[in-house]
Amino acid sequence: MRAKERMYQSLVNLTMGLLSLLCVLPFVLLFSSSITAQSEIIVSGYRFIPSKIDFEAYEYLLNDAASIVRAYGVTVTVTAIGTAASLAMTTLVAYPLSRKDLPHRNFFSFYIFFTMLFNGGLVPLYLVYTKLFDFKNTLWALIVPIALVNAFYVIITRTFFQSTIPIEVIESGKIDGAGEFKIFYRIVLPLSLPILATVGLFQTIHFWNDWFNGLIFLTDSSLYSIQNLLNRILLDAQFLSTMDFGTAQGELLAGIPTMTVRLAIAVIGVIPILVIYPFFQRFFVQGLTVGAVKG
Repeated sequence: MRAKERMYQSLVNLTMGLLSLLCVLPFVLLFSSSITAQSEIIVSGYRFIPSKIDFEAYEYLLNDAASIVRAYGVTVTVTAIGTAASLAMTTLVAYPLSRKDLPHRNFFSFYIFFTMLFNGGLVPLYLVYTKLFDFKNTLWALIVPIALVNAFYVIITRTFFQSTIPIEVIESGKIDGAGEFKIFYRIVLPLSLPILATVGLFQTIHFWNDWFNGLIFLTDSSLYSIQNLLNRILLDAQFLSTMDFGTAQGELLAGIPTMTVRLAIAVIGVIPILVIYPFFQRFFVQGLTVGAVKG
């Protein structure tokens, strides 16, 4: 029996190892291609092992290193504040909706769900944030539109509270004299680390990758996030490579490595998320083992 168990465990480990390798290989190919000479990519295609290493794409990007560092600072600030605000608003809305004794609970649930199906559109969105709230060319334009209550996250968080947080735990808190806010802060949130980590990770990725809000609300380049800045650099490179400013200058601009610049931009944009993601794993594991109702 033990031999069969060991064989089964080995097979599971091998399968998971192969799946993990398949997840890692695209990032390896992305990085290796970004340090390959563009001429080699055109001739030989993408390879895991570069036939000719060339950091021209990174040198092109680092010509504006100060702007990249500033854009990283903007993105980190927006992501940190936005994720915290989004988690706070999501949990504060989802927890009351999970309680069956909330007056008009079905109405509020429908109101939240309705926003998943319909929205006002781009023009009302722009007018509200620029004319009513005057968020144009401010960091709030990158935070508020995403940090506001997301119906999908509210629904899955509410479902988690309903299915995972035993009512006996809440009632025991009331017996001990705890109020609603103390129960929420001291009991519900510690038991909800898995869903908090999940929603937090989704929102972190959303804030980090967001470029649309910067596109429509920002004209001040000093407020660009890393995604907006890299997108502008890519568009500039593509534009310059197609222009003809004269024989010598035209040949120089035509040599801009637009293909490898795209890959280098992807590397610069994705590396911080790859570095941060492993730190979320302990919250998933810890959240699954924190507290339980013992019969």
